[in-house]
Amino acid sequence: MHTVQYRVMFSKTDEAVEGPDNADVVVRIASKDAGLNLSLAFMTGKLKAQGRTGVLFNVLSNGDADAVISRLASRA
Repeated sequence: MHTVQYRVMFSKTDEAVEGPDNADVVVRIASKDAGLNLSLAFMTGKLKAQGRTGVLFNVLSNGDADAVISRLASRA
């Protein structure tokens, strides 16, 4: 099983993180862009990913990324 770390950036020094530090993929997106279609955000450079692209495409297509990023971006 591959692991993913999600990072939603609220500012340069404030981010919400979920996932292990040694993840196969690290996904970053600004909180203001978290409501976008994530595949489109990746293609336009608003969602950044570091690591295994196949793992990224899997979490984008199966909805896992949408669920986690939405939850992280809506923190109270």
